[in-house]
Amino acid sequence: MTKPVSIDDIQNNPDSDLSLDMSVDSRLDNIDDLNYATLTDALEQTVFENFDDGLYIGMMSGTSLDGMDAVLCQFAGEEDSQQPMRLLATHSQEFPPRLREVLLALCQPNGIQELVPAEGEPNSELDWFGWASREYAEFASDVVNNLLQQSHTDVESVLAIGCHGQTVRHRPQMGFSLQLVDANIIAERTGISVVSDFRRRDMAVGGQGAPLVPAFHQALFATPDSTRILLNLGGIANITVLPANDSPVIGYDTGPANLLLDAWTALHTDKDYDAGGTWAQSGQVVEPLLNQLIEHPFFARTYPKSTGREDFNLAWLQDELQKFDQASAHIRYSSADVQATLTELTAMSASMQINMFINPHENSSVYVCGGGALNDYLMTRLQAHLPHCTVETTASLGLNPAWVEAVAFAWLARQTLIGETGNLPAVTGANKGVVLGQVCFA
Repeated sequence: MTKPVSIDDIQNNPDSDLSLDMSVDSRLDNIDDLNYATLTDALEQTVFENFDDGLYIGMMSGTSLDGMDAVLCQFAGEEDSQQPMRLLATHSQEFPPRLREVLLALCQPNGIQELVPAEGEPNSELDWFGWASREYAEFASDVVNNLLQQSHTDVESVLAIGCHGQTVRHRPQMGFSLQLVDANIIAERTGISVVSDFRRRDMAVGGQGAPLVPAFHQALFATPDSTRILLNLGGIANITVLPANDSPVIGYDTGPANLLLDAWTALHTDKDYDAGGTWAQSGQVVEPLLNQLIEHPFFARTYPKSTGREDFNLAWLQDELQKFDQASAHIRYSSADVQATLTELTAMSASMQINMFINPHENSSVYVCGGGALNDYLMTRLQAHLPHCTVETTASLGLNPAWVEAVAFAWLARQTLIGETGNLPAVTGANKGVVLGQVCFA
């Protein structure tokens, strides 16, 4: 986890100033009369003259459930192209153990059956969902208030919080996605308006509701000089292709990442994750097992596509290992060998997709963000599979890889408040761009 910093500590840090092509109309010209009145009335209740004056908080707890990240950002309008975004402060907290246990159970179909309720706790899945929504919101409120306190920031300085919530079920083929959070509680506990429920508006117009971060990647990292590829290695891996020309941005999930790596590590060691990939590096890739795992139907699907714990989880892996043992009883392997194989699965499945968009005769760069960017062995395996690319982290572009997704949801909250679209139809498969999220005013 990154140590929190104050605004005073970072205001003069040039690394926090990023070039951002924000094509945003802060005058709200295109909003219908009802929305214009609602947003304008809300703005008049603040100390700000426009939606660029205030600060925004972005929050993220991903599929890996390793904790909640929060960032404090300030965005500028088109008139300030030299300093369009500043990352002012950051903070992370680990989940309370019981909340994390319940969230993991809710992420698995029928997983709640494995929970043993204590006295006074729920005894049905729907009740657990309600319990966790409230507990998640209380925890998120605590994270926000700690961020504000440690950065010496007044509540009145913040326009909105972008809180994605925790995805506990993602079924785009069935037309729904469930994010668990009670934004009302966060608004009450912090005194700040909250934007949440980002995915379902995209799904209402035929999209998958994911991934949503590529729109932010385009705004922050796109350049007319070269094609850039962003690889986010969270619980799930996803890529964003930012073409040098005016071609549409491409983005989609490529397969599992930290989700399986962390689960296998926790099962066989006393650690929650494989720091630096050292345990995986001590093992040997089991090629026949790797070939079996890559046969999962998700890898063969064409984009747009998205996935999650519904497709890749520890139970799925253990079932695959059982099949492998029955078919290949003569092959001996260790738990470290499985970790090495899972690391190779992540590197290979992501690289197979990236190589589709790389011209081997041009110098291309892949920028990695998310927790997987700290896995040195995984980064080495990515570079091995991408011989025509330079593989580095988004730190090379001015933003620490640990905070990219949280900043993205601060940006998406701003997009919502100013009435601008937050999805990319070419990425999600939606039939049009739409304003995402619901606002719970403080």
